[in-house]
Amino acid sequence: MKATWNGTLIAESDDTVVVEGNHYFPAETLRREFVVESAHRSHCHWKGKAHYYSLKVDGARNDNAVWFYPAPRPGAEQVAGRVAFWNGVTVAA
Repeated sequence: MKATWNGTLIAESDDTVVVEGNHYFPAETLRREFVVESAHRSHCHWKGKAHYYSLKVDGARNDNAVWFYPAPRPGAEQVAGRVAFWNGVTVAA
């Protein structure tokens, strides 16, 4: 699977986990040169507290386009150490 935004490869892996229709990539596959820390947080009733990264590619910014669970709740361990994408990021084979 590949995650791309604005024509740029953000992550690639043949080891994704699909949860609720989202592909979770191993965090080490995320190309960190395009990642900016975000203070945004959200909460999932069964996965726990989500943290976010924004993307910055060629001067364009996509706020909070990457999320992850640094300490997933019991029952959601399959997303530990993984990141997922939304907000215009294309995920496809």
